This record gives sequence, structure tokens and C-alpha cells, in this order.
Amino acid sequence: MATLETPDVVTVPAEGEGEDGVLGRAYRALSIGIVSVVLVIAFEATAVGTAMPVAARDLDGVALYAFAFSGYFTTSLFGMVLAGQWSDRDGPLVSLTVGIGAFAAGLLLSGTAAGMWVFVLGRAVQGLGGGLVIVALYVVVGRAYPERLRPAIMAAFAAAWVVPSVVGPLAAGAVTEHLGWRWVFLGIPALVGIPLALALPQIRQRAGGPAAQGEEMGERKGRAEEAGRAAGGATAPGCDGAAGSDPGTGTLTRTAGPAGTGTSRLTRTDPLTPAPLGAGPLDRAPLAAEPLRRAPLDRRRIRLAFGIAFGAGLLQYAAQDLRPLSLLPALAGVALLVPAVRGLLPHGTWRAARGLPAVVLLRGVAAGSFVAAESFVPLMLVTQRGLSPTLAGLSLAAGGATWALGSWVQARPRVEPYRERLMFLGMVLVAAAVATAPSVLIPAVPVWTVAVAWAFGCFGMGLVVASTSVLLLQLSAPHEAGTNSAALQISDALCNVLLLAFGGAAFAALGGGAMAHAATGTAAGAQGSHSAAFAAVFLPMAAVALIGAWVTTRVRERRPAAALGHGLGHGHGG
Repeated sequence: MATLETPDVVTVPAEGEGEDGVLGRAYRALSIGIVSVVLVIAFEATAVGTAMPVAARDLDGVALYAFAFSGYFTTSLFGMVLAGQWSDRDGPLVSLTVGIGAFAAGLLLSGTAAGMWVFVLGRAVQGLGGGLVIVALYVVVGRAYPERLRPAIMAAFAAAWVVPSVVGPLAAGAVTEHLGWRWVFLGIPALVGIPLALALPQIRQRAGGPAAQGEEMGERKGRAEEAGRAAGGATAPGCDGAAGSDPGTGTLTRTAGPAGTGTSRLTRTDPLTPAPLGAGPLDRAPLAAEPLRRAPLDRRRIRLAFGIAFGAGLLQYAAQDLRPLSLLPALAGVALLVPAVRGLLPHGTWRAARGLPAVVLLRGVAAGSFVAAESFVPLMLVTQRGLSPTLAGLSLAAGGATWALGSWVQARPRVEPYRERLMFLGMVLVAAAVATAPSVLIPAVPVWTVAVAWAFGCFGMGLVVASTSVLLLQLSAPHEAGTNSAALQISDALCNVLLLAFGGAAFAALGGGAMAHAATGTAAGAQGSHSAAFAAVFLPMAAVALIGAWVTTRVRERRPAAALGHGLGHGHGG
């Protein structure tokens, strides 16, 4: 069996070492590197969406236009599960590297495509890479940053979308007009090298390798305390939590295992292990050498990942074609999705069980309701109010800045005790924004109402999305960070697909197809379209967002009554 690719000696820094902020000396290169990765992904998302209509027209593939988006989301679902498994087994380095490579390869494949099916295939490869990357980044944050710095790096991820949300559509439009749509796809891979050069060495140093088993380290700590009491009535420094290093701190040294076994042995000189009586600080006993093997991938979860991706694709296909025969792929999609979702998401997710299941559900409800509504805003402004596509897209540009502002607010240490209240406020703002948007269907309502409402909605999303990421890492043991991060992203992407499919079906059933064609016609003809189709999208999504507001009340596990009474007795109740 192959051994893990790790350096001979790895120094694991004690918590608190060099913790002077995400841009301090200790974290600067890592922070800039991983935020740059997010920046490249953000530019791709905003730029490619602008160039997509022209690409579909030139490739004579307008009929397959929706598949260029659904292909990305469905393969990303599989990539997220694979990344969770990969990261827990080998660390996030391999998943991130392969993901960025697949992301760039998909862009190149789409940019050189001679037909629409090849273009869709490129988008699918790109989605696989995107799923690998996003989960790996969350694992990096969970492993490399102490808990107090995680809200700040999550806020930096959100801030990385601000400039692309404004500049991306304008730059992509100019490139498409003067150089051609292909250069939008072919130019982005050239930007990948800089983030890789900055991030990968730091990830290898700070977050490489499999996660230490939290339960095992807890047992070691207990054994160290018992040994300390037996030796001299005192525990080793750091065992009581008042001083010294935390579990997992120290030096790892690798030696060859027994001949012919294909294994290596890992020895940690751990500060939790008491030194022999009379020994100096450098004579502390190492932990017992243990063979280190690569755990196999969970084949059951991989099969479920195939099921959730294929099932989501079938539902997306059925929603685009409302003929009776579409019930067959829809039913097949549901049959694949139900067992896959039950196996890949935490138990109790769909009933909002307290703690981690509610956090995972909240992420999907928030992202799905907001993205499904936002997808129809430009079309509504073009067909119902006569705006140009550029102006319709720019009406949402301010949302990038307010989203980043919401992420910055939740990252302030002073608001940590009020995180659940902020998340509740965020979901209420999202619901209000989604419900307000269709008011511009009334001619007397100023069109800028959408821009103002969406700015507030994006602020709410900034509060909620970053907070769900922070809470997930708080509720996850180190060896579960990859799997739980994958579950969070699966909930996000799956709810996007399902709610987009529902919204698209309702939109098409009420005459949305005629409005979509009107988007390419005259404004006068477009304004004659019925508005009920848009209301059928926005109002249900606002109701889903309100459900999310209720879910925010369940993201913390209920404290036992005894603990609550103890807190009240010390003046920390509430």
C-alpha cells in the first residue's frame, strides 16, 4: 500500500503562533494565494455568463443553452463529494491542484470547441474542477487558520467577488465584441499560475496530509494526564488547557515501517506526553510509533455522488421540457436523488435538526432561493421594462459590495455572540429583497427599486453564507472537515438546481418561453408580455427564504438545562 507523500519532519505550529491577522507575516502568503483562487473563479463566473449567449449562437446551440449551466452544476456535485473524501484522506493539496487543473482544462476545451456538445463537455469538466476546488478551500481554512481568524478569511472570500461583479461583465463584453467570445474562455487559464505559486507551498506546510483523529488525540491527552499524576501528581504542561501546546502540536518524524509492508511509521514528540522524572524539556517522551496507511475512498459515497449528480441533471432536463414524457426523467431523477441525499447530507438535514444539519440546510435554502430569483432579474428588466442587457446586469452590480460588507460585519469579534440573530436578519433581508423585486412589474414603480432591494438582499446573503461556513468548521472535528464541507457545498449546489428547476418550470408553464424570445426582440413587444410568470418565480422564492429565517433559530445545539442554569448563575445567561 502506498505511503503518504509528506516531508520527513513536519513541524506543527502551536495555536497562537504568529496569529497576527490573515495578512500578518505568518498567514500572508497563504491568504493572498487562496483569495486569489477565489478571485479567478469569480472573474470566470461573471465573465463567462456574459459571453455565453454569443457562444451558443455562434455554435448553433441555443437549444442546448441551459445545459451549459446545468452541466457545470451537476458535475460540481460529484466533485464536491470526491473532494471531501480526498481531503479527509490525503489533505486538501491534491484536491485543490487537480481541481484547478480541471477548471483550466474545461475552459480551454470550451474555448476551442467547434460544436455545442463539445462546449457543454468543457463546462462539465470545468464544473468538476470547481467542485474539487471549493471544498478543498474550506478544508484549508479549517486546518490552517485558528478559529478566531476564520470569519476574517471568509469575509475575504466574499470581498474577492466585489471587483469581478462590476468589472467582469464589462471586460467580457469588450473582449467578446473586439476579440471574440473564445478569448473570454482562453484568457482565464493564464491567470491560474499566480495563485498556485503562492498558495500551494503554504498549503503543503500548514494543511497537508490527513487530519489527525480528534478522538485519538483526546485519548492521548487523557493518558498523558494519568501518566503525569502517577509520576508526580501533576500533569504535563499544556494538559490542563492553561498553558503549553494544544493536542496535535509538536514534531512529526517519519521512519520506514517493517520490510515488505509498504508502510511508514510516524512518531510525534508531543508536549502532552510528560517527560520522565528528572528529564529536561528536550527529553520529553515521543508518542508510540504507529503505522500510517492511506485509508481507501468510501466507494458507497462515490456511488451516491454519481446518483446525486445524474439525478439532478435529469430533473434539470425535465424542467426544460414540460411534455408528459418528461415525467419519466423527472421520476428517475427523484429516485436517484432521494437515497443519495440521505446518504451524503447529515442525518436530520431535511427536518432542520439542531446543530450541523440545520447549518447545512440553511446554506442550501439561502443560496437556492436567492440564486433562483436572481437568475430572472435581468430577464425581467429587459422584457418588462425595456432595459438593455448591460444595464439590466449592472443593476445587480452593487450587490457585490454589500455582500462583502455583510461578510465583513459577521467577521467582527464583537458580533460573535449575536451570530444567530445576524443570520436571522440576513434571511429576512433576502426574503424582503426577493419579494420586492417583482414590484417593478408595475409601471409606476421606479426601475431602480430592484437595485436598492438587491443591495439589501446581498448584504443579508453576506451575513448568512459566511456565517454558515464559520459554524460548520466550529461544529466539525478536523478529520470530518472535508466530508462536512462537501455536505455544505452539496446542499448549496443541489438547492440551486432544484429551485432553479422549479422556478423554470413555473415560468415556462405561465408563458415564460414567449418572454424569453421577447428578450431578443423589441422592447415594446416584450413589455406586452404577461407578468404572472415572473411572480410565480419570485414569490415562492421569498417564501423559501422566510423558511430559512426559521432555520437560523436551530443552528446551535440546545444547551442542557444544567449548563444553562450555571451560565445564568454567573451572569452569562440569555
